[in-house]
Amino acid sequence: MKAVILARVSTARQEEEGLSLDNQLQTLRGYALRKELEVVQEFRFSESADRKIRKKFLEMVDFVKEHNDIKAIIAYRVDRITRNYRDAVAMDDLRLDCDKELHFVYDHLVIDENTVGRDIVDWDLKVFLAKQYLNRLKEDAKNTALYKLNNNEWPSKATYGYKNVTLDDKRKWIVIEPFASKVVEKMYEWYSTGSFSMLEVRNKVKEVFNISFSKGYVDFILKNKFYIGIMVYNEKEYTHNYDRIISPELFEKVQQIKAGYNKKHFKFAGLPYPYRGLIRCSVCGCMVTPEKKKGKYVYYHCTQYNGKHDAYWIREEDLTKQFAEYFKGFEMPKDVVEDIVQSLREAHQDKSHFHKSLLENYQTQYKKYEDMIEKMYEDKLSGSITESYYDKKRAEFRAKQKALQKKMGKLQIADEQYYITSDYVLNLASRASELFESSEPQQKRLLLKETLQNLTLDGRLVRYNEIKPYDKIRLYASRQDWLPD
Repeated sequence: MKAVILARVSTARQEEEGLSLDNQLQTLRGYALRKELEVVQEFRFSESADRKIRKKFLEMVDFVKEHNDIKAIIAYRVDRITRNYRDAVAMDDLRLDCDKELHFVYDHLVIDENTVGRDIVDWDLKVFLAKQYLNRLKEDAKNTALYKLNNNEWPSKATYGYKNVTLDDKRKWIVIEPFASKVVEKMYEWYSTGSFSMLEVRNKVKEVFNISFSKGYVDFILKNKFYIGIMVYNEKEYTHNYDRIISPELFEKVQQIKAGYNKKHFKFAGLPYPYRGLIRCSVCGCMVTPEKKKGKYVYYHCTQYNGKHDAYWIREEDLTKQFAEYFKGFEMPKDVVEDIVQSLREAHQDKSHFHKSLLENYQTQYKKYEDMIEKMYEDKLSGSITESYYDKKRAEFRAKQKALQKKMGKLQIADEQYYITSDYVLNLASRASELFESSEPQQKRLLLKETLQNLTLDGRLVRYNEIKPYDKIRLYASRQDWLPD
């Protein structure tokens, strides 16, 4: 009689405790040899019996149905074939409708279409017990997950940017993965400028890090609260004790841009047109849109969605010349730039001391609340305080820690913004026009959004309002005589 063998494990623990695939196969092959069964195919796999689609299990069922000469299915025991009623029905169909025998070696049970009485009761009982065992496993997993979540730990595989590790004391923990976390940081930084669409972020990740993300995965990363200390499990939020990759302020800024705040809606969002979505028509207020002609010339013109009018078309190069001319107004004498550099250095010394003192103060307060929570937990275990009082105070202290995290995040952004602004000022003061013309499309957009607002196209002339403090910088740079003060 021809037969197939089915061997399965669903957890790593089963492999370690002697129910490994190799052990099962050795037993099943020996059984087939003793019973003079010819094994034509072996199905061995590791997967959960609770999945909605058990691909390899269904492959075995289809294989047996297609080969009428195969009359027996050999498994180690009933729970290796099924832990749910759906799969039990599938096996009963093979037994009753396809004239197949089911052999369960460990259970000393063989059933076919003619089996009645005690063996059928035994089969039904073992299916029921297998199902109940799976339910217990699920309940244990749920309880374990809730226990870890309530202790500010993630119960599953670490998200991108982190990795799972085992500490010296054998505890499982999650730490920042240096390379992946850097990818996450840059994605948030790029998108937060408002100059990158998600598609452009995806392309930038490929260009800089040689990593291919789907657009959906980019979206997943840019809205994942785990990076700011919040775990989302079954639509409920919990704080975690792992290191943060992103500040709450940067995260919130990205969410606002994703939701549409400060974001221009335009067609072909992934194409690298530097002035796309930045300029409106002075006549009708519609967006000025780019359009490529003859495969290489880019023109900008009003969309005229509100009605046709005499709209001018202007080359992208002509717009660049106008903006470059604007940035020439920032250029200052060399000795003035050197004075600015010295002033920034002096300001940095004061800023550095203030930043360090304030950050240390916030960190001390944060640790104080963490120590208080740990002390209260010990009091709860000893019965010194009630669980309800512990939960109330713990929530109160976590809220205070969250407020401190927010302050530390703002401090970090202020620190980074200081260097960004300093860099802009120095570059604009020394070679603003050159910097603009040589910039990539995203950098051009960033420079324009940093310095100008309310851009309109009046015929072939761009009009705008300057953003503070760049209006003052240009004013000072335009003076003929530079005074000491």
